[in-house]
Amino acid sequence: MEDVFTWLGGALGDLIRFIVDLLRGFFANLGDSARSFLRGLSESLGIAPSLISLLVLIVGLWLLWKGLAAILRRAFVVALIWLVLGVTVLSWLIN
Repeated sequence: MEDVFTWLGGALGDLIRFIVDLLRGFFANLGDSARSFLRGLSESLGIAPSLISLLVLIVGLWLLWKGLAAILRRAFVVALIWLVLGVTVLSWLIN
């Protein structure tokens, strides 16, 4: 009877070990992929690959998006303000 439980415990331990190794490999590759993506993005735009630069990029793109949404609402003055702000923020960032 002990051999059955020994075998069952060993099989369960091997299964848990397999799942943990699989998840560790997945998340390690996911982190490397994200790091490579951000490095390529920053190199193509000519910006520093720092977190602050990427946050400023996101804010600039968000401002441009708000400008386009204002154009669709036919609020042209507001759209002009959003677009000028977005272009200004992105011009600070991109050389």
